[in-house]
Amino acid sequence: MEVFDLGLVKLGLFDVIDIVFVAFIIYQIYNLIRGTIAVNIFIGLLLIYGLWIGVKALNMQLLSGILDKVIGLGLIALLILFQQEIRRFLLLIGKNAVSKKNSFWRKVLVTNPANDEFAINYIQKVIDACKSMSMSKTGALIVFAKTYEEQIFNNNGEAIDARISKRLLEAIFAKTSPIHDGAVVISEGLIRVASCILPLTENSEIPAQLGLRHRAAVGITEQSDAIAIIVSEETGFISYASRGKVRTNISLQELDRLLQKDVA
Repeated sequence: MEVFDLGLVKLGLFDVIDIVFVAFIIYQIYNLIRGTIAVNIFIGLLLIYGLWIGVKALNMQLLSGILDKVIGLGLIALLILFQQEIRRFLLLIGKNAVSKKNSFWRKVLVTNPANDEFAINYIQKVIDACKSMSMSKTGALIVFAKTYEEQIFNNNGEAIDARISKRLLEAIFAKTSPIHDGAVVISEGLIRVASCILPLTENSEIPAQLGLRHRAAVGITEQSDAIAIIVSEETGFISYASRGKVRTNISLQELDRLLQKDVA
């Protein structure tokens, strides 16, 4: 079915849909690699491809043969170089699909009030701990892992597997505690590990004044569906990281609202 006639170019309905989908994918890819080292890699690959087209046109046999081999490995090279970005892209698609599915079933089925009350209870304990640590300027990094990946968390942290409490969180992050460095990882209403070392983000747009805790929080939310809370040791400000983005200096009311939306 023809919808546009632009002289020599005729666009049908499915052509327009095709263009919209491609534009959406390009936009999402741009959002994923913006501000990261992947941008420089992508530009480098484009330059190599442009050079390959140039030497082909000039019939430069030796250089053309070398670049043919490089271009021939293009797909494998892309998978290796952009594995983190590809993971984030697939995670974004899957997360959106699952969240929509869950929201549908929450509307259709009756939720368990006991589970809701349990989630609200431990979220409040975390908020109370963040309030106390913010006032005392105790640095903290708390991660809520919706999907607990043992290969990421268990291999470099101290196993806890304890019920959440305000005093326990304060004790873990106390400056005299041997496990105060690193992150506490919470999953299924339990403190699973403490002193967990997280991957740092490579996003160059993160403000320079934000330290390693903030960069680790952004890094884990880039690579997984987790969210993270940061309490600054220097200022006592509370920050919130989700989907590779960080909100700084949020209020306790805002923290409560975000946790109710993303965790409960």
